[in-house]
Amino acid sequence: MLEIVITLIAVFGALGLICLAAAMRVVKQYERGVLFRLGRITGEPRQPGLTLIIPFVDRLHKMNMQIVTLPIPAQEGITRDNVTVRVDAVVYFRVVEPTDALVRVEDYRFAVSQMAQTSLRSIIGKSDLDDLLSNREKLNEGLELMIDSPAVGWGVQIDRVEIKDVSLPDTMKRSMARQAEADRERRARIINADAEYQASKKLAQAAQQMADTPTALQLRLLQTVMAVSAEKNSTLVLPIPVELLHFLERGARDGQPTDRKPETPAEPVTSEEPVTLEKPVPPEEPAPQIPPAEAPVSAYLDALTGPPELGAVLDQPQERVIHAEGRPEQP
Repeated sequence: MLEIVITLIAVFGALGLICLAAAMRVVKQYERGVLFRLGRITGEPRQPGLTLIIPFVDRLHKMNMQIVTLPIPAQEGITRDNVTVRVDAVVYFRVVEPTDALVRVEDYRFAVSQMAQTSLRSIIGKSDLDDLLSNREKLNEGLELMIDSPAVGWGVQIDRVEIKDVSLPDTMKRSMARQAEADRERRARIINADAEYQASKKLAQAAQQMADTPTALQLRLLQTVMAVSAEKNSTLVLPIPVELLHFLERGARDGQPTDRKPETPAEPVTSEEPVTLEKPVPPEEPAPQIPPAEAPVSAYLDALTGPPELGAVLDQPQERVIHAEGRPEQP
């Protein structure tokens, strides 16, 4: 009889130890336990440490409360200024309400990932390319608000959203490089022009000072000669004052004669007929006709034997020509 009692006690003790072991659960520091009793949530989430449940009746789900780093796959979209880009980002979130994260959404990680991808494409369509490249802080804040709005009902809190990289087409990269080069060249030209303007003002002030003090110009010429002579070369510098050139020019102007009449400019041709540059050929003069002689043939036989030469006739005066023709000379 005693042996039976001892056996029963040992059996019940073993069963008790087995049930106690089945009822014991350990919740880690970064976890919270949600207890389901016969399919219903019972009480508040269990805190970290050792907790007991009813075996075969209760079921404990442990929820991780750590910050989750979720990368967002690269999303391709068109910006507001019609540029095709690929943008990828990363989301940092954590569970703040384990009961809501377990009951209200099937898989909160997958839900946050899909919401982040949709919000990222929306941000790309609403932003310009310059904002994506230079104003990322503002875009990160807007993306965080877009993801955090529906995630609040899931028991999830979005801590931070960061845009990692913006990929551009090669043609757009070359265009941006040319634009940056042109902008830098423009600024360089403006700086050079400003420097020339300031230098011209200083030179004008120096010229005014030298005009007031002629000795300063002579000292400047001597300094130039010294600077040139310091170099070992065969260059000979002979400075000529500008006043000497003005004096020579004034003397040449005073030495010109004053009785010369100014030439009148030629009147412009107003005729509508075309003007030719060739020299007109004068018309040929007809040879003078020799009238018949009135004197007897015997008196002028020598004259009629042959006509006189035309050059001789033209070179002689009019009276002698008439005499050569046979007419009597007038007294």
